[in-house]
Amino acid sequence: MSKYDIIVLGSGPGGYVTAIRASQLGLKTAVIEKESLGGVCLNWGCIPTKALLKSAQVFEYLKHANDYGLVVKEYDKDFDAVVNRSRNVAQGMSKGVEFLMKKNKIDVIKGFGKLKPGKKVDVDGKEYSADHIIVATGARSRELPNLPQDGKKIIGYREAMTLKKQPKKMIVVGSGAIGVEFAYFYNAMGTEVTVVEYLPNIVPVEDIDISKQLEKSFKKSGIKIMTSAEVTNVDTSGDGVKAIVKTKKGEEVLEADIVLSAVGIKTNIEGIGLEDVGIAVDRDKILVNDYYQTNIPGYYAIGDVTPGQALAHVASAEGILCVEKIAGQHVEALDYGNIPGCTYASPEIASVGLTEKQAKEKGLDIKVGKFPFSASGKASAAGTKDGFVKVIFDAKYGEWLGCHMIGAGVTDMIAEAVLGRKLETTGHEVLKTVHPHPTMSEAVMEAVADAYGEVIHL
Repeated sequence: MSKYDIIVLGSGPGGYVTAIRASQLGLKTAVIEKESLGGVCLNWGCIPTKALLKSAQVFEYLKHANDYGLVVKEYDKDFDAVVNRSRNVAQGMSKGVEFLMKKNKIDVIKGFGKLKPGKKVDVDGKEYSADHIIVATGARSRELPNLPQDGKKIIGYREAMTLKKQPKKMIVVGSGAIGVEFAYFYNAMGTEVTVVEYLPNIVPVEDIDISKQLEKSFKKSGIKIMTSAEVTNVDTSGDGVKAIVKTKKGEEVLEADIVLSAVGIKTNIEGIGLEDVGIAVDRDKILVNDYYQTNIPGYYAIGDVTPGQALAHVASAEGILCVEKIAGQHVEALDYGNIPGCTYASPEIASVGLTEKQAKEKGLDIKVGKFPFSASGKASAAGTKDGFVKVIFDAKYGEWLGCHMIGAGVTDMIAEAVLGRKLETTGHEVLKTVHPHPTMSEAVMEAVADAYGEVIHL
């Protein structure tokens, strides 16, 4: 039996990062992976979707070349080539992880891992043991009872990335990050898209102003939005699909080629031996303490399988913290109130901290500032004037409570707010920090200035 200091079950952005940090700390480490290194994020999520979205963005530039004083007489898309580019990007990233495993002398064990009592893992009949076993098995597309995925007419995100033929009409059920990103991609490529959201607003976890702006931008792009709506039944017996959508006004029948179910995720915790070991689970999540220890000594869990936010960067941070604690380092528990969220549709969305509604519900006296990109010189020059930056501060102490952005490139801007909040920056300090001009990022400074009644360009 092979013996390790640490075995990581799963090689997604939680698992492989955990393994590398463990190896850096001098711990003999192995990773168990049943599919491709990099997990869903690198192979079927974060990375390949961004490749698809970039193709859609370039295609949109071609459509609007005249807006930039350019004449493009002939252009078209090759849907297969777009999909193939995305797959090639994913494969390249997966090979990159493979290189990192070798570089850091981490053993990669291929196969399905099942936890055993006594700090052991069975991989297709062969046993391995470790002082510490970390579960990082991630999640998959969640299925609704009235929307069973058949992989052909009712699909999840995996199939949406590799369709052989571009659909003429698509219904997207759910408007979280996955739903709106695919809605943008297919609409930009020429598919007629309808988004059906059960709650009153699309991207419902975002600040209400962000939701309203995305809906406005999507409708301008030709995407049909149905909120406070529920798909109650889908008939796949014909050539396409007929979806019955229940709304406040009654039932409506939508016809399309394909329905994309984007209603959240389901954790991959079945069949991995949690019951055999006695590891506590509640509502589809493995219960852990601040350092990701389960109720059974020697067994840990990170990433989507735990109650924190199901985000790649959260899984990575949790894994690093977990192994640093195992190695005896002094670590601070992760602040889940300061985790940035990003959505890569067009316009992009990025946010961190409290929404205005949440701040008011807490009874806080707040200052709110907002700066539209329509007043930004850089956005005007780039032709990307949709969106704004919104900031929320505690009125008494100046604490930066929340930051919410929608617009071009805002996913690359949100880190300023995350770092500022981590360092307990006040609104006055942000206001007096000189931002470069012309940039999209100076909208942050202008939004703060608006909160304090000092805005210049609005």
